[in-house]
Amino acid sequence: MSQKSNYADKTEIDASLDELPDDDIIEESVANLEANGFTVVVAESGEDALETITSQIPAGASVMNGHSTTLEEIGFTTYLSEGDHEWESLPDEIWSIDDDAERQAARRESQTAAYFLGGINAIAQTGELVAADRSGSRIGAYPFAAENVIIVSGVNKIVDDLDAALERLESVAYPLENERAKDAYGVESAIAKQLIFRQELEEGRTTVVLIREALGY
Repeated sequence: MSQKSNYADKTEIDASLDELPDDDIIEESVANLEANGFTVVVAESGEDALETITSQIPAGASVMNGHSTTLEEIGFTTYLSEGDHEWESLPDEIWSIDDDAERQAARRESQTAAYFLGGINAIAQTGELVAADRSGSRIGAYPFAAENVIIVSGVNKIVDDLDAALERLESVAYPLENERAKDAYGVESAIAKQLIFRQELEEGRTTVVLIREALGY
């Protein structure tokens, strides 16, 4: 399982952009996210977040996740593969495909899952979300493709504004993800495809689960 502690001692990050905010900052961030059309749920712990997430996904739904250290840390990735649920677990189907071209096609098709879950690299207190991928397999679903999106994040990813969120991506998320990618895949990561999610215009489509813990990159 990926943990920030696995990589934090291998690289330097800007720790000022990875701190736990006070309650006033969290409340203002929630208000601004909601004003921008996001549904926000604040969870006290990873365990509470997992319960919140699983209670929102109905039986029979197709479920896909992009790689997220936070989802791993709260136990969702394991639960999706091994837990007692009645969902269609798309990752299990995808990674059972031997043919490279067929597997890639299935990954693209999974962007339209009924529920797509993933993380985010920064949250601006002003109500914007910032994320990036090397391949785009996660952020491709966020703007439109997936029917429902659930984004999970520790409150440590909340920063002052959009400029600070973009800086957090460069100076916190990328260095840590780069170390993880080298360990996991034998290649360096890259901020190749970047998303600034300013508003959700479809009511109820995108839920942000904010966890009062320091989680993920």
